[in-house]
Amino acid sequence: MIFEDLPTTPTAEELIDKSFSRAARAGNAKGGLEAQQSMLQTAANIISDNLENVVTAWPDFAYEDDVHPFYYELADAIVDVDELRQSLSEVMWASRKSREIHEEYQSKLRKTDVDTARKHRKQAFARLADIVEQVDDELLYINKSRNDLRDLPEINPDEPTIVVAGYPNVGKSSLVNDVTNARGETASYPFTTKGIGVGHFERDHIRYQIVDTPGLLDRPPAERNEIESQAVSAIEHLADCMLVVLDPSAECGYPLESQLELRDAIAARFDTVPVLTVANKADRTEVWTGDAVAEMDADYRMSVETGENVDTVLEAAVDAIDYEPTLPFEG
Repeated sequence: MIFEDLPTTPTAEELIDKSFSRAARAGNAKGGLEAQQSMLQTAANIISDNLENVVTAWPDFAYEDDVHPFYYELADAIVDVDELRQSLSEVMWASRKSREIHEEYQSKLRKTDVDTARKHRKQAFARLADIVEQVDDELLYINKSRNDLRDLPEINPDEPTIVVAGYPNVGKSSLVNDVTNARGETASYPFTTKGIGVGHFERDHIRYQIVDTPGLLDRPPAERNEIESQAVSAIEHLADCMLVVLDPSAECGYPLESQLELRDAIAARFDTVPVLTVANKADRTEVWTGDAVAEMDADYRMSVETGENVDTVLEAAVDAIDYEPTLPFEG
């Protein structure tokens, strides 16, 4: 995942202490004018290089090749991407400014005596410290963003993906577990304590993802907060097929009418991908009678508990995706 290996961002105080202590050691290894030049070069290089490394460690949010729209939307739901990009820009400015200060004062150190060189080097240190302190808030924001984003769910947006939706307790997580043996394979969003169920299975040598997103697609849109709504926008870039699971017995705690309303809202939101309605608990004959069956207008019925029609539902989702792998060019 693109954010998991981001390094810790130093604070301004940590970077200043690191650069000046290394500079002191470099100066102690030499003498006279050369010591002052070595101290300045060491401090400036450490500051400019570390600040530049902070920026280059991040993907470029301006290019889709660096950040898939799924991760862009998800990141923007958790941190303000515009503010993050501005912070990275300010830090890069500080890196360049540090190099300019180094070049300005190194030329001064070459044309003077040791005492004057020492004064110039101290002036340069003060200006370097001031530059770093100017971007302390930006460094703190970048590190907070890094901490918030590094634990995003391990999902590959380039793999064909089935997203499972529906009210809580209708059998979504059981379906993901049954299909993929994914028990315990969960990842959490930073803004919810509920873990995402992520599993994988293969058909015809193609790997598919199946994802359950509790806390997002398990209640009406009006009940989602702003961050959750944007996370749903991210899932629009991920889903190649939606499975909306219903519990016709309503033992899940939600009446069938409410479940159907949620299904319709999901179908309207994900109108560019196939949306299949799957009624669970096919082993419960008492829930498959009368008007309830007609009311559901389900595409498929299954029982995760007994395994009835689970493979059929999965094959239907695979067929609906109709994924064609990209093959290397054959000349």
